[in-house]
Amino acid sequence: MCEYCGCQALAPISELTREHDMVLSLVREVRVARDEGDGPRMAELASRIAAVLGPHTEVEERGLFPALAADFPDQIAILEAEHRQIAAVLGEASPGLPEDPAWPDRLTAALAILRTHIHKEQDGVFPAALASLRTADWEAMENIRARVGSLLPSPA
Repeated sequence: MCEYCGCQALAPISELTREHDMVLSLVREVRVARDEGDGPRMAELASRIAAVLGPHTEVEERGLFPALAADFPDQIAILEAEHRQIAAVLGEASPGLPEDPAWPDRLTAALAILRTHIHKEQDGVFPAALASLRTADWEAMENIRARVGSLLPSPA
């Protein structure tokens, strides 16, 4: 992903990016499980993706996005709608493999949206944040992160 603007040097963006990397790794595992016809594994991985995205989305929607919404209202609205769409499909797997035989196709479509969504954030939103956010905005994001936590391993 992008590293040209320097936004990765900021802890809130670095953590969000590391979560993106973790999610993309899990998405690759979903693809393998689907190719192998392993529906239960797909459901387990969908639940793991949802668990990573829970606090991630909270930081974005309560900290990052509000700070950018005045300048980019349409783009932020689209990103938030994508969060809901992706979360809905992932959430179907929370009790286990959904009985609906169309769910694997919905999951595959949602994960394609997720990959594109991640690129929009890393190539557009994060650099815009670097240019636009004030110290108070970064501190708000750090406070939200401290409250919601993360499933990321601590950096070495």
